[in-house]
Amino acid sequence: MELPGLGRHCAERACRRLDFLPLKCDACGEVFCKDHIRYDDHKCGSAYKKNVQVPVCPLCNAPVPVQKGEIPDVVVGAHMDKDCKYNPAQQKEKIFTNKCLKPGCKRKEMMKVVCEQCNGNFCIKHRHPLDHDCKGSSHPISKAGYAALMRASQTAFKSTEAIAVPSNGNRQHNRIKLNVETNGTIW
Repeated sequence: MELPGLGRHCAERACRRLDFLPLKCDACGEVFCKDHIRYDDHKCGSAYKKNVQVPVCPLCNAPVPVQKGEIPDVVVGAHMDKDCKYNPAQQKEKIFTNKCLKPGCKRKEMMKVVCEQCNGNFCIKHRHPLDHDCKGSSHPISKAGYAALMRASQTAFKSTEAIAVPSNGNRQHNRIKLNVETNGTIW
């Protein structure tokens, strides 16, 4: 016994296959078999309603409208020749723009590293006042600057001819302290 009420015939005139799981085209509404369901396979006249693809310009990333019947590659090519707003200078923005102000140093940093005393822009290596011969105030304000000052004074104590950096503003006191530590005499 055949079941004549089950399944539907493919709407493609050359096929007309009886399909028990037919597929309905969402553009034209016709019923097709699995071999003819794609728009191009059954030459769907309503495919332009559903098969809308908007190409994007590879240079400026802007969508390029394509009219029915036009080839997307040709339209995008014409856009790139005439209407494209691509600016190659924008793509190559420099990241490292903050040049060190220490004479002889050519390093550049991503962010500004400003000295708190002289307000100069320096690289990481020369950011402390002692590292760039700061002409600002006489003593460092920050803790990092104070630490650099203490490191410098420690190396000065190790040499016999060096004069210690004043920690309290009294140079004579530091000279006495330096001489006591180096040879044990006070002058």
